[in-house]
Amino acid sequence: MNILNIIDEIEKVDTDVYDRINPRRGAMKSFMNLGSKLALSALPLALGSMFNKAYGQNTSTVVGVLQFALTLEYLEAEFYDKGLKQNTTLIPAGPGRNVVTTIAQHEAAHVKFLQDTIKSLSATPVTKPTFDFTAKGTFADVFTNYDTFLAVAQAFEDTGVRAYKGQAGNLKENAAVLTAALNIHSVEARHASHIRQMRKARGANVKPWITLNQTGIGSAVDNVYAGEENTQQAKVQIVNINGSSVSASAASESFDEPLTQEQVLAIVGPFLM
Repeated sequence: MNILNIIDEIEKVDTDVYDRINPRRGAMKSFMNLGSKLALSALPLALGSMFNKAYGQNTSTVVGVLQFALTLEYLEAEFYDKGLKQNTTLIPAGPGRNVVTTIAQHEAAHVKFLQDTIKSLSATPVTKPTFDFTAKGTFADVFTNYDTFLAVAQAFEDTGVRAYKGQAGNLKENAAVLTAALNIHSVEARHASHIRQMRKARGANVKPWITLNQTGIGSAVDNVYAGEENTQQAKVQIVNINGSSVSASAASESFDEPLTQEQVLAIVGPFLM
């Protein structure tokens, strides 16, 4: 994350941002040049403190979104960690295990970043819930059957992509946090695509992207994909747009749809103890 770039972007809409943060613009820029020397774990604290002082903004909405995101990241981080540790024979050695290990590390980093950012905004991170990754028995073999494990991983990653998209609007008043959230969103999308490709290689009927509201898993995760069959964007019908040959499938694949907090909680509910 380049802090100076974030400040410069804010300067485009608030020309006084440097003066808000520090009356001596030159001194502020000198401080920002030290950003590359700061530990990544220190950045959320620095950013939160800086923007709180600059704007005195009510951060309750931002904190609420971050707490919500943290709960999802807890879910994903623990899922991959258990998959790697609980059954050492579940994930085959080689590329598959390497990928899952990398994703697990990403999710753990997301957890730490969100926790630190929430603390920087003078709030206490939500406690990690207790999870039931079988979803009350729906996926009873999730940690003994590699295909089931990947199917659940796909559902989690696809949910995460749509969840971050759904909350972006609530972060628009805090450019630094919005930027970080969108950075996480793009990584979650890469996870989702890669997991789907891994399933495809094992014979699952899926693509790297979502077609209509097709799950490639079964009806148990229908609510993860509800609404993805949408073929209109900004009230414009994409099917056969401007006389071109665009199918409903292609139109739906071209855009990901957001999920509300309520929709995400309904999806995650069965995985909570």
